[in-house]
Amino acid sequence: MRTLTITFLSCLLAACSADSPSPESSASESSASESRAPEAPSPEYDLVIANGLFYDGSGEAPREVDIAVNGDRVEALLPRGEEVSAELVIDADGQAVAPGFINVLSWATESLIEDGRGLSDTHQGVTLEMFGEGWSMGPLNDTMKARALERQTHIQFPIEWETLGGYLEFLEQRGVTPNVASFIGATTVRIHELGEGDVQPSDEQLENMQELVREAMREGALGVGSSLIYPPAFYAETDELIALAQAAAEFGGGYITHMRSEADGIYEALDETITIGRATGQRAEVYHLKAAGERNWPKMAGAIERIEQARAEGVNIGANMYAYTAGATGLTAALPPWASDGGFDALTERLRDPETRQRIVEEMQAPAEGWENLLELAGSAERVVLIGFSNEELKPLTGKTLAEVAEMRGKSPEETAIDLILEENRRVGTAYFLMSEENVELGLSQPWIALGSDAESAAPEGVFLETSTHPRAYGNFARFLGHYVRERELVSLSEAIRRLTRMPAETWQLENRGCLDPGCYADIVVFDPDTITDHATFAEPQQLATGVDHVFVNGVQVLNEGEHTGATPGRVVRGPGYEGGEQ
Repeated sequence: MRTLTITFLSCLLAACSADSPSPESSASESSASESRAPEAPSPEYDLVIANGLFYDGSGEAPREVDIAVNGDRVEALLPRGEEVSAELVIDADGQAVAPGFINVLSWATESLIEDGRGLSDTHQGVTLEMFGEGWSMGPLNDTMKARALERQTHIQFPIEWETLGGYLEFLEQRGVTPNVASFIGATTVRIHELGEGDVQPSDEQLENMQELVREAMREGALGVGSSLIYPPAFYAETDELIALAQAAAEFGGGYITHMRSEADGIYEALDETITIGRATGQRAEVYHLKAAGERNWPKMAGAIERIEQARAEGVNIGANMYAYTAGATGLTAALPPWASDGGFDALTERLRDPETRQRIVEEMQAPAEGWENLLELAGSAERVVLIGFSNEELKPLTGKTLAEVAEMRGKSPEETAIDLILEENRRVGTAYFLMSEENVELGLSQPWIALGSDAESAAPEGVFLETSTHPRAYGNFARFLGHYVRERELVSLSEAIRRLTRMPAETWQLENRGCLDPGCYADIVVFDPDTITDHATFAEPQQLATGVDHVFVNGVQVLNEGEHTGATPGRVVRGPGYEGGEQ
């Protein structure tokens, strides 16, 4: 692929003689010609991407047109081969040219503070990171700030904001490559007003929680995000969630959720999500749709049928997924939720108490009732991989299964899990193999499924090498396009691009994003559909994807022939309730 810089020569400005002038005539006319020489006109466009296959995100077949950009917007779509002048021309040479990809479930909230380039996602063509699965980076009170500072590990930073809008503006001012957006976390709102205990809000407290949502919506939040398997969100009842979602709906915001169950109770959890969508009349979306645990794999088809039925009845509901059979969260997700009543410090006190610890072990070993034990759902401790330690003494265990560590220590997997949590003094990053490949393909085939990595956007260098991660942090989008679209042919490339771009942008009312029509923001990716590939594995996850050559964010080139340019043009992308003026 060639990158061409257009220059302007005098013979482009006037007719050039085929004969060279004599030295004498040149000398005698030099003064006059210099005074008469016309100024070189300014180029018509800042950027033209030529000779590519143009995908507009609509799902329609690609077209052979060139894209012209001025400033941060698409200026025009040009007939192939039309002669124009531009400061920069990218010869796409038959590759795909598409709107930048949207990561609808991103945990780059802290990784972008450490390294604003967001290399692992930028190398996959991601130009917008959407945060807010249950927890958001605001609103924060003093207690929450102090606790967050105490829990920082390898990535450390001052917390100079209170509100969600303040955090997003902090990122933009600090300088980040991708655009950023966020839901307000229902968990964050609950902790702000109620703390981390198993309590229900009074009418006054619930109104305060709603007002926090309204404030965030005015600042540009997309809606409310929840994550209901984790305490303290686990303690929230449906009426509380409806109240928060209704506050967001006043501004056109939606509701997105890690449901209360993705396993035995998946149907009931879906019913709750649909109920909330009906109550608000706004968008409802399921984070990382799955049927977890082998006994629940047959329920994936039923879950899809429920969503389809609700859509047929007029409920605006959909879902997103990542392209892997394993999820990742904390080792604490194997503990009963009551043990975390009061927060992590209260949990560790219970784990150190012999009698309470024994009760917890017994509940971990028994079939879970009313909660999701991810260790049990994995089917075996051999299907639970330890991927995230900050304790130097524990780092040699990275990549080992819980079964291996339990054998090394001569204890049960449950006892070992508790010991590791206490020794790490944190939740312990863990991958749980929960899903079937058949269900991953079934889900990714649905036309209302968007893509979210459920991971940070990191770099294979520096502080990020202090701990491991799930390969989805480096490969989710490339894996979708390379393995599932190109190799498995689950959907056409046009349809896949629609679900990475225009569909989520329209779903969450992101004006002029996810598109390449004239007037749209110039978030653009140029990639080779024949070679785009993920290289990250569970054994070696910190490997950048390949096959994306050029990426532009707001008209600024951030990836040039597969190399980051160092540019950080990312902006806050705000939702429909924003009251701060023009974005």
